[in-house]
Amino acid sequence: MNSKNVTPGIPRPQRPMPDMGMPQMPMPFNPYQMPQMPQMPQMPPTAPAPQPDLGREDGPPVLTDTEFLQGYLRTLLGNYVRIDFLIGTNTFVDKEGTLVDVGVDHVVLQEPETDDKVVADLYSIKFVKIFQ
Repeated sequence: MNSKNVTPGIPRPQRPMPDMGMPQMPMPFNPYQMPQMPQMPQMPPTAPAPQPDLGREDGPPVLTDTEFLQGYLRTLLGNYVRIDFLIGTNTFVDKEGTLVDVGVDHVVLQEPETDDKVVADLYSIKFVKIFQ
């Protein structure tokens, strides 16, 4: 018995246990029953957030905004151009023709001699010369 808190000869007052909201009778243990999760309060349903208008009617911004190469090249459709492509680390290849289409990742040139169309990788472009 700890003598620090007990005075000899004086009985200690008995305090009732505080009510913690626990059931008075212990529940029998069932090892096959899953523990119950506390119920979260139900939140009212919310409306879906409005989607921002990205100008999808005309195409993605990369094709319509002239601050992107694709958007600027689209303003040159129908012009005769020479495009220099970097192949590998030090090989340049140039193609000439009428610019007929620009996509997100490609350009299409129509060759003057054969009227054949050439599809080229936009990300290899280093220089574009526009003939006036």
